[in-house]
Amino acid sequence: MVALGKASAFEGYYDNPGAQAERVRGDDFWTGDLAYRDADGFFYFAGRSSDWLRVDSENFSTVPVERLLERWPDITVALVYAVPDPRTGDQVMCTVQMRPGVAFDPDALTRFLDEQPDLGTKWRPRFVRVVDEVPTTGNSKSAKILLRRAAWQTSDPVFCRSGAETAYRPLDQEGRERLEKEFAQHGRTAFLPAPR
Repeated sequence: MVALGKASAFEGYYDNPGAQAERVRGDDFWTGDLAYRDADGFFYFAGRSSDWLRVDSENFSTVPVERLLERWPDITVALVYAVPDPRTGDQVMCTVQMRPGVAFDPDALTRFLDEQPDLGTKWRPRFVRVVDEVPTTGNSKSAKILLRRAAWQTSDPVFCRSGAETAYRPLDQEGRERLEKEFAQHGRTAFLPAPR
């Protein structure tokens, strides 16, 4: 994370001492922005600290997955975020907004992902939510927190793949019930998203 100094100029988070403690350490204000520096000294934005996933003990940022998905010409916006895994850690979920007039084709997405040589071994989304328009905050930023909170419990179309399979199928009520049972088998029902 990036530390800016100038913590004394930051008034703090309203009624959120946990966020305050996470961001202000000594004289430094930690932004939550992640960056890296190349061999020539140039800095690159690599996402936010809240945009990291842990899948099968592998940590990675959502940013390169989003960039990869947005290469598919049919997608105008792709948002990637963590949703709980029934056993441990996270699963990858994405919400996609399609180009106007283009319907989501799960088989075309599967073929597209299969053709990407730089697709990380854990990056392939398990869940794909299709929306007419991605939700935004009051200042026009993507509202990932709303998507993460709802996960697959939404009235929007959601597609899912099972295990090592790469093909996506619609997630129906029976599929949601299977997921709930799997969470229950591993004592992780507290991690289930609340039905909407």
